Amino acid sequence: MNGVKSSFQQVTIFFLAVVFVVAGFSRIQGQTASVEKGIWGKLSSGEEVHRYRLSDGSTQAEICDYGAQILGWWQEVPGREHWVNVVRGPANFSQVEGGPVLGAVIGRYANRISGGGFTIDGQRYDLESVNQKGIQIHGGKTGFQRQLWQEEADPQAVGFDAAPAASVTLRLRSADGHEGFPGNMTVWVQYRLVADSDRYSRLEMEFRAETDKPTHLNLTNHAYFDVSGGEGLESCFLYGSEKWQLLEFDKNKIPTGSFLPPDTVGDFVGKYQNLSPQAAGFVPLDHCYRIVDAVDWEFGMNFAGLLYSHSTGLSLRVQTTQPGVQIYTANHFKGQPMPKHGAICFETQHFPDTPNRPEFPSTLLRPGEGYRQVTVYRLAVSGLQFRVDDRDVGSTRSLNHSPVGDFPPIDYEHLKYQHIDRYQTPREGGMPEGGTRLPRLPVLKRGF
Repeated sequence: MNGVKSSFQQVTIFFLAVVFVVAGFSRIQGQTASVEKGIWGKLSSGEEVHRYRLSDGSTQAEICDYGAQILGWWQEVPGREHWVNVVRGPANFSQVEGGPVLGAVIGRYANRISGGGFTIDGQRYDLESVNQKGIQIHGGKTGFQRQLWQEEADPQAVGFDAAPAASVTLRLRSADGHEGFPGNMTVWVQYRLVADSDRYSRLEMEFRAETDKPTHLNLTNHAYFDVSGGEGLESCFLYGSEKWQLLEFDKNKIPTGSFLPPDTVGDFVGKYQNLSPQAAGFVPLDHCYRIVDAVDWEFGMNFAGLLYSHSTGLSLRVQTTQPGVQIYTANHFKGQPMPKHGAICFETQHFPDTPNRPEFPSTLLRPGEGYRQVTVYRLAVSGLQFRVDDRDVGSTRSLNHSPVGDFPPIDYEHLKYQHIDRYQTPREGGMPEGGTRLPRLPVLKRGF
C-alpha cells in the first residue's frame, strides 16, 4: 500500500510539474506559499517581459516587471465556485506597452508638478514631457510606469527585511536627467502576499530608493480596484474618514495650498456611499486627501480608504505610511479595457506639486538618505448588515435585488451600513459588530 501511495505521489508531482511548464511558469520557492515566474511576451525592443504569480493559500496575485504592474489579485470566497479578481489589469500582453496605466508604479513623481519644473538648492531643473500649461503628470511620458524593471536577487542586501515566501522584489535604475529629474537613482518595490486565514489576505507594497544627487521622489501604484467580481462600482461602497482633509486645487488640478473639509466632495465621509453613477449624490472622484490624522486604530498606519461590495461580501481596506491618497473613479475610460467608473484607485502618495510647495511634507531626497514607504491592501471576506426604517433585511437580499417577503423596497437614502467584522471597520466610523452574511451571487471566473 505504501508503494502504491508513493507511486501516486510521484505521478502527482510529475503532473504538477508538467502543468507549470506548459503554463510558462517555473515555481521558485515554497509549497503552500510560492512564486511562479514565466515569460509573458516581448516588447517592441525585443526585451522579454515576465509575470510573477504569488500564491498563498486562499489568495493569488500576479506581478509584471514592465512598469512593476499588479496584473491581478484573486481571493477565494468560501461557498463560491470561482475566485474573485479585485484588480482590473490589462486583458492581454498587447495592452501592456503603450496601453493605459493599470496597476503600474508611477515615478519619479506621481501626480502633477507645475511651472515646468522646480528649484533645489538654487539650481533650476526644467522637466521634460510637460503639457501646454507647463505641467508634468506622473513623471512624464517615459516615467517608471513605462520602464522594464529587473528582479532583485537579494532584497535583504539592499535593506529589505526577510520577506514571506510569496513575494517578489523589482529594481529600476533611473539615469541622471531622465525626464529632467536630477540624480542617478535606484528604486525598488517589493510586493508581499500573505493569507492570514481563508477569509483575510493582504498585499503589501514597499518602496525603497537611493540617489547620488538631491532630487524629488513621489512613488505610488495606479491599481484599479473592483471588489464586486466584475460588476464595477455599481455594487461598491466607499468609506472615508472624517479626519481627512481635502486638498483644494485650481482648474488645472494644482493645489492652492489650502485644505477643505473632507465632505466637500461626495458623500462617503464617515459613512458608506454607493459608487454607482446612478446613485444619489454620486460625484466622480479625482481628488487628493491629507490622511495623516486618520491613523488606523488596528494597524497604526494612515487610513487611506475602504471599499466594499455587497455582491461578493469582499472589503478592501487601504493603509499607508504616505501622507496622502488620490482617489480616482476611472472617469476617463470609455469601455476598453474597462467601462467608465468601472473601478477605483487609491493612489497613496505625497501631495501634488510638493516641489513647489515648501509648506507640504517634503519629497526631497538627498544622497545618503533612505527612502521607504509602505502601503498595505487588506482583503476580507465579510458582509454588511443593512437596515431600512430599522427593519433588518440583510439576511434576505443584497442591495441590487428586490427584497422578499413583506419587506419594503430598499431605499438607498435611508440605508444604514454596519460591518460584521471589527477588523474591517475604521475606528472613527463607530459602527458596531454583528450582522448577517449576504447571499452569494455569481462572480466572474478567474483566468490567467
